[in-house]
Amino acid sequence: MKNSLLVLLLFVSQITFAQIKFQGVVKDSIGNPLELANVIAINQESNALESFFITDEKGKYVLGLKKNSSYKLQVSYIGMKSFEDIITTKEIDVNRDFTLKPENALDAVELTYEMPVTVEGDTLVYNADSFKNGSERKLEDVLEKLPGVEINEEGQVEVEGKVVNKLMVNGKDFFDGDTKVATKNIPSNAVDKIQVLRNYSEVGQLSGVTNNQDNVAINIKLKEGKENFWFGNVTVGGGSSTDEELYLVQPKLFYYSPKFTLNFIGDINNTGEVALTRRDLLGFGGGFRAPSNSSGTTLNLGNNNLNFLTSQNNAIKVENKLAATNFSYSPKKTLDFSGFAVFNRNVIDSKRVSFLQYTDVDLGIPDEQTERVSNEISNQGIIKLSTSFKPNVDNQLDYDIIGRISKDSQNQNFSSSVLGNTNQLEEGTPFSINQNFNYYYTLDEKNIFAFLAQHLIKDEDPFYNAVLVNDPTNNDELDEDDRDAFDTTAQALGLNTNLNNYDIAQNRRIKSNQLDAKLDYYHILNQKSNINLTLGTILSKQQFNSNIFQFLDDGSKFNPTPTFNDGLANNDTEYNFSDVYLGLHYRLKTGKFTITPGFSLHAYGNKNSQFGEEFKESFFRFLPDFETRIQFKKSESLTLRYNMQNQFTDVTRLARGLVLNNFNSISFGEPDLQNALSHNVSLFYSSFNLFNYTNVFARLAYSKNIDQIRSLTNFENVITTSTFFNSSFADESVSAFGRIQRTFGKIRATLNTNFNYSKSNQFIQGRQSLNESFIQSYTPGLRTNFREAPNVSVNYRYSVTTNNQGNRKTVYYTNAPSIDFDAYIWDSVTFRTDYSYNVQKVKDGDSDSFETWNASLAYRKNRDAKFEYEIRATNLLNIDSRIDNSANNISVSTSETFIQPRFVTFRLRYEL
Repeated sequence: MKNSLLVLLLFVSQITFAQIKFQGVVKDSIGNPLELANVIAINQESNALESFFITDEKGKYVLGLKKNSSYKLQVSYIGMKSFEDIITTKEIDVNRDFTLKPENALDAVELTYEMPVTVEGDTLVYNADSFKNGSERKLEDVLEKLPGVEINEEGQVEVEGKVVNKLMVNGKDFFDGDTKVATKNIPSNAVDKIQVLRNYSEVGQLSGVTNNQDNVAINIKLKEGKENFWFGNVTVGGGSSTDEELYLVQPKLFYYSPKFTLNFIGDINNTGEVALTRRDLLGFGGGFRAPSNSSGTTLNLGNNNLNFLTSQNNAIKVENKLAATNFSYSPKKTLDFSGFAVFNRNVIDSKRVSFLQYTDVDLGIPDEQTERVSNEISNQGIIKLSTSFKPNVDNQLDYDIIGRISKDSQNQNFSSSVLGNTNQLEEGTPFSINQNFNYYYTLDEKNIFAFLAQHLIKDEDPFYNAVLVNDPTNNDELDEDDRDAFDTTAQALGLNTNLNNYDIAQNRRIKSNQLDAKLDYYHILNQKSNINLTLGTILSKQQFNSNIFQFLDDGSKFNPTPTFNDGLANNDTEYNFSDVYLGLHYRLKTGKFTITPGFSLHAYGNKNSQFGEEFKESFFRFLPDFETRIQFKKSESLTLRYNMQNQFTDVTRLARGLVLNNFNSISFGEPDLQNALSHNVSLFYSSFNLFNYTNVFARLAYSKNIDQIRSLTNFENVITTSTFFNSSFADESVSAFGRIQRTFGKIRATLNTNFNYSKSNQFIQGRQSLNESFIQSYTPGLRTNFREAPNVSVNYRYSVTTNNQGNRKTVYYTNAPSIDFDAYIWDSVTFRTDYSYNVQKVKDGDSDSFETWNASLAYRKNRDAKFEYEIRATNLLNIDSRIDNSANNISVSTSETFIQPRFVTFRLRYEL
């Protein structure tokens, strides 16, 4: 790896020294500098765009050109006559100014090339072809080459340090604006322009009265000829591994016309390639932002779906089936219909071996070696329908409905050095229906109304079953070492201990019904200020039922009575919550400042009923918030935010009966739990310099939680029993993120840094202790963007993770260099490969490492060819597993996760 880095640095140095600077100033006829003028240099020999620049506020430009070469130079500016000249570079830098005269249509110069980047108000427009070299196959490959655009580790698109909220194609939402679906599936050869819409507002009526500076959307403009007929591609492939035959079918079909669009994405494979992960699907169908999102109230309805153990990148066997379709229809300019449907099935086999060290060594909790072998099956379906009606500029009505249903199961064989072998089964068929209704009305130029309402119905029914081996002859042994490790817990649960195994199970049913609505009134005082008055409410009802039982040898069910928790094994709880609030915000623009102070006044009421008792509470709370933004320049700003939030828990933490999280984690709730209060402060700096492509982003955040809901945990060997309470000890966290990026000709250098510190209070075996965590990471990187030469991306991630749990302190070091290489050769062959090396070391301990190497080689006759043939290999080194270290409030662990073996597949791709 060191040799690769050295070769790359020598390569970059050679390119840098082989260039000269061609720089100067662009002015108008009276000598004023022209900002945002375009300067283009076209290589006369290759007729390719060599370099370009957009002048800064002083009219300055700088081009990096090859020595001893000839170029056609073009200088243009809106409303001015374009200038064109042939120049020849020598061995030294050149300074040259240009003066543009007012445009005369008869004397116009025809521009040979489009500018790679142009600015149109708040919109950045990238010409996609200016950044392609022929190795791109999907939108993601183009986006990651654009200055100021990043694809983060979660697959999200970031622009100027902000996550893109929505992605559209020809102005229409693509699968509800989901960026990951678009970047992984839209073919790169269909993309003409990429429009970055800054300060984006979906509702034009509110664009002038709300703060939209953090809202970013992307619109993909298709190339001419892609409308009114189908385009896309179909990929089929196969291969073999040591255990099975491999297959792959991936159709991606798109149809766009001015009135109607239809898209279909399919994926059937057992190669481990992920179209959409389970996590992606849980967040799919955006646009359902709760009306109370900025009210200061956070109500947690909980997530009682199956907690799958494995991600699809960390499995020994994966089978995927995906079918997704998306449509939009505009019968007239004032009316739009859209929707999508998704079915996704994953079958995953996994294996994971872990070594756990539990908290404070003085508590006597034994270390544990575990092995998990699991089979996970997930079937998920999502359907959404939307309509938007805009009869005129003063009225807009939106309605959405989305339904989700899934059928999931997880079979797990769990082996513990303390507890022995356990077979576990989890099943669930949850569903939810979410409706969204928004209406926006402009009364006149001074008064705007907005009504937003959201209704959610959710039904979850997780089932859990565990079978543990039991020796009934040793139940009465006085020495615990002579008894089965689960015997003490079994007796406390009231189980029948005279059988050869403990076959325990629990049914749970959680029903949620929530209405979240608000009415906003905006009064515009003048061009620089407005007042926002909000009246809103959250009404929620949750019902929770559960029962623990034991299967006996004859197949009958036994309902045990615990010897603790007042003998309460089951739950039948109803939880009602209400929040009625009034908010007031004032927004003022003065010079470079935008100041938005405000507050909300809440009347809370909550009640839970269980076991014939009723627990209720009502109170008032004043929650202030504040935002100040300093706009130094068009693309440079500093934003300070503060808010106070009230946090409320879900019904499962209030229910007094026992809950089997799994056989070695038992909990019961506390009906008198109060809300938690948090203070949140953040500072965000953003600078995107389009003139020299220097981007700087930094974010600093601090949070302090008061009366946080914490668990009181007791251990019986490694089996935990927990309940909940409001801690009088405050928990705090501080995070900082920074990115600096600079482009030098065809080389882009990036440095990412990340710091996270948190301190939380834990309560184990009746003892309070402070858990501190500090994570720091540094990731420098270099990336080239040549039109003809091969391109290389090199990154190096170094991180240090420090955990201090009572009197146990652990420090992990991670070194992870990686390199990506792609080349488009002879206008027909595409070679791509990526390699990473990961070393994890424990301070004063051992180190572990693993390598990942993938490669592909593809052939097509030319860029416009219909057929492409590809051979692709994953895990070329055929490694068996990956190592990772992790920590939580009660333990630190080192785990080995087994992965898929080397796969080699042959693929045929057909372009429509």
